[in-house]
Amino acid sequence: MATALFRAVLRRWRTGGQPGCGLRPLSQVQGPPDYPSFVESVDEYRFVERLLPPTGIPEPPKHKRSPTPSGWQPPHDPPPNLPYFVRRSRMHNIPVYRDITHGNRHMTVIRKVEGDIWALQKDVEDFLSPLLGKTPITQVNEVTGTLRVKGYFDQQLKAWLLEKGF
Repeated sequence: MATALFRAVLRRWRTGGQPGCGLRPLSQVQGPPDYPSFVESVDEYRFVERLLPPTGIPEPPKHKRSPTPSGWQPPHDPPPNLPYFVRRSRMHNIPVYRDITHGNRHMTVIRKVEGDIWALQKDVEDFLSPLLGKTPITQVNEVTGTLRVKGYFDQQLKAWLLEKGF
């Protein structure tokens, strides 16, 4: 009890306040603030929409002939009937990339593999064996859905996957 009384006296002494004299809340002093009225304009919102980023990447348009002048090819419709599927990247490209690790280890990475990734590994090895004269060194990661091949074979694998219909 004495410590509570001491704390109260000490608090009044630090702030310089008189006993029973406290600050009143702002809501008791003033009424609600007067906000200016506003008018919602739907006609001018089209100017704002131009500045907003798109929520998704649109589907590519249908082209009369394939490949397009840029070299892009759409996937076959329906997709190939294989135990695996290589999904396109969000920009609708084949997800085959070059990778360098440890400064001089050249790798080719196939990403976004769904289904039986081991069947894709066997097909890639069968495709690249005649080009190399030996079986290529590959690494499968089932969790991330990636297949790594030792060496740079990105152009050959992209052409092969396009030929398969991905």
